[in-house]
Amino acid sequence: MNALVEINLALILFLPWFLILSVLFWAYPRQPRGVARRVFDVVAIALSVVAFVYSIHWSFHTADPTYGGIWQQILATAVGYGVYLAVMTLAFFVRAAWLRRRR
Repeated sequence: MNALVEINLALILFLPWFLILSVLFWAYPRQPRGVARRVFDVVAIALSVVAFVYSIHWSFHTADPTYGGIWQQILATAVGYGVYLAVMTLAFFVRAAWLRRRR
């Protein structure tokens, strides 16, 4: 397998699911919609993807290859998905608190 594909396999496989989660994060709640809200949403989505990519690269290189090559992919996928969800969950609650204060 191509080395670039191998190290980014988790990202390639999760992109459709991340797109769905990002669209849901962007769409709800429907109001208020201002420039600050859009910027916050874009930054939160970008930060979650960057954190995901960093974590899959870190975990891929940290995994012990003596247990088999697939273990690197499993660890990268599990850690990366957890990091992505953690960042998006944090952004969701920060945005909710921020929007509540703005009202």
